[in-house]
Amino acid sequence: MDASTSGTPTVQYHNIPDQPITTIVAAPVSAFLRQVRHCFGDSSPGEFPLAANPSIVLHVLTACNLDPQDLAKLEATCSFFRQPANFAPDYELSISELAALDMCQRRAIFKPMTDEERQSLKQRCGGSWKLVLRFLLAGEACCRREKSQAIAGPGHSIAVTSTGAVYSFGSNSSGQLGNGNTEEDWRPRQIRSLQGIRIIQAAAGAGRTMLISDAGRVYAFGKDSFGEAEYGVQGTKLVTTPQPVESLKDIFVVQAAIGNFFTAVLSREGRVYTFSWGKDSKLGHKTEPNDVEPQPLLGALENIPVVQIAAGYCYLLCLACQPSGMSVYSVGCGLGGKLGHGSRTDEKYPRLIEQIQLLNLQPMVVAAGAWHAAVVGRDGRVCTWGWGRYGCLGHGNEECESVPKVVEALSNVKAVHVATGDYTTFVVSDDGDVYSFGCGESASLGHNTAAEGQGNRHANVLSPELVMSLKQLNERVVQISLTNSIYWNAHTFALTESGKLYAFGAGDKGQLGIELANNQTERGNPERVDIDLN
Repeated sequence: MDASTSGTPTVQYHNIPDQPITTIVAAPVSAFLRQVRHCFGDSSPGEFPLAANPSIVLHVLTACNLDPQDLAKLEATCSFFRQPANFAPDYELSISELAALDMCQRRAIFKPMTDEERQSLKQRCGGSWKLVLRFLLAGEACCRREKSQAIAGPGHSIAVTSTGAVYSFGSNSSGQLGNGNTEEDWRPRQIRSLQGIRIIQAAAGAGRTMLISDAGRVYAFGKDSFGEAEYGVQGTKLVTTPQPVESLKDIFVVQAAIGNFFTAVLSREGRVYTFSWGKDSKLGHKTEPNDVEPQPLLGALENIPVVQIAAGYCYLLCLACQPSGMSVYSVGCGLGGKLGHGSRTDEKYPRLIEQIQLLNLQPMVVAAGAWHAAVVGRDGRVCTWGWGRYGCLGHGNEECESVPKVVEALSNVKAVHVATGDYTTFVVSDDGDVYSFGCGESASLGHNTAAEGQGNRHANVLSPELVMSLKQLNERVVQISLTNSIYWNAHTFALTESGKLYAFGAGDKGQLGIELANNQTERGNPERVDIDLN
């Protein structure tokens, strides 16, 4: 609420001390009409006076270190001061802490938590409900949690609607489509066995699919191995319908990431667990390649909550949320400098990427390609590092960068999302424009504005270029997903704000979700997939 437009005199809220409610209650109340706040719980209802101008809430939220975009979205929280909170009053909490707790209780993954679990999360986040709120919002923002999404896997694709229904299409040699057979299918078909289960996250690897429900359960199908390689069948059987992963039944999972030779999952509390590829302590523990038991990721992140994980070729990135701000850690294979530490050595335990802190980037989302990585900062800057082959780093050359480097060609663009694949990178701006650069194989970059038969839609792009074929759709793009595999032909999905899904790139296995002519193996221009994800 803007006091200047409501006729109320402007009030300055700078340097307001964070007072406990007991202090406020004890203070004399002025004669003017006060607003009363009721809290209902097991104890007697309590009340305390609050500011006449609800815009103080925005001052409170600023203390949570939220950016203006988040503040705008959360302005509706002013209703907190006008409606029952439905929880017992805690007179030791400041107004800002009480408001943050109220907002935490509106988040889907926080609602089912017990009081003990909530207090444990609070301590893990730094002892403040404001820090818990920041942790929850950061996870929702970078992972499209509980929103529609599309996953361009190696040869097959997964689409999740905003209501949690799942569609699959493409290659199905291992049963990775989840429809009870191993037949390839270009038509998007809903996975019927999941009816009654709301899916909020999906991950696709070579011959394998993993789905996360809103209850924190993990369902997997395809190859029955968490350490699958790109080629060769591991495990003892194929699973053709979604089956719950029993070894994860006691962990409330919110995200999964499938990398080559290993799988990682992220818990509601921000803990990371990994499967397989650990026999040489590559991920800080020793296991067999076909191990099905989750192992906690040891080291620096044991006591630091993580909001997002991203898996590449034998390495893992973790976006961490600390009281001092957001940070990125990496672990695994360091070939090509993709771990971002200034060298090409492996890391057995998660290590802070210090260069991101030195750039004062405040990372908001990370992406792990096969051999390179990227991060978007709070101010919209994009940094890339790793193997620069085909120009996938966007620095105008093909040189490797062993520490994160700002993509200067995007200096006039405020990025909000980034996606990486096998030597390919896409960036989405705050106004919905899309830029791509790197390897042009399979026409997966989307630069195909020339007439059919003219120009080279397979050309490599060394610096970011606006994807005009998406711009011409007059749709605001909110997510890009592209194949992250060194062996499969790449395809790309663009999801719009209105829920429309567009596909381009390789379609030889039906992974585009559109029918190709007999002599076609790819599609150069974005084409609408017949699914309404909203």
